[in-house]
Amino acid sequence: MLFGAGLAVTNIAVADLAAPLAGTMIPLLLPQTYIRYAAVTHLQQPPAENHKPGSLPPLFAGQFGWSEMAATAARIDNSLPPDARVAPLSSARTTARPGAINLFGPRYGLPPALSGHQNYFLWGWRGYIGQSMIVMGDRQERLEAIFAPVRKTAHSDNPCSMPYEHMDIFYRQGLKEPLGKLWPQVKNWD
Repeated sequence: MLFGAGLAVTNIAVADLAAPLAGTMIPLLLPQTYIRYAAVTHLQQPPAENHKPGSLPPLFAGQFGWSEMAATAARIDNSLPPDARVAPLSSARTTARPGAINLFGPRYGLPPALSGHQNYFLWGWRGYIGQSMIVMGDRQERLEAIFAPVRKTAHSDNPCSMPYEHMDIFYRQGLKEPLGKLWPQVKNWD
C-alpha cells in the first residue's frame, strides 16, 4: 500500500511540474493567450528553426495562414477571365506553400501548385504552358527577369504565421521563354 501511495504522490508531483510546460509544448492555448502565458512564465519552446520566430514559436506558427493564402490565390484567379485562369506557382523557398495550395486549393477550384523547391521541382511543370500564373512569395525583380509583365496583386500576412510566410503575391502574364526551358531556373534544393 505504501508503494502505491508513493507512486501517486510522485505522479502528482510530476504533473504539477509538467503542467506549466504543457502550454508551451502542445497547442492548448489560443495564440494571444499563449503569447501572454509565455511572457509571464518566461517558458519558451527550444529553437526549431534557424529563422527568426514571430510572436509564436515555429511549431505553433506553422499551423497558421495556409488556408488564407490559398483563398487569396483563388480570389486572384477567380477575378480573371476564364481563358486566363492560372496555376499557382510557389516560390522556391518552401514546400509548405505549394502543399497548402494542393490541400486547400481544390475547395476554391485551384489547380495543383507548381514549385521548384526540393521534390516539387522533380514533378516538373506538369505540361502547363504558363501563359499566366500566380506567384507567391518571391521578389518582383527576380520574377521580371524570368517572366513578362509582373504585377503585385495581393499580400498574404497572418499575424500568427512565421515572418517569412508574410509574402507578396504576384500575377504575371507571358513568358520570355517556354516554361519547360525556364523550369531549371526555379530549382532550389535549399
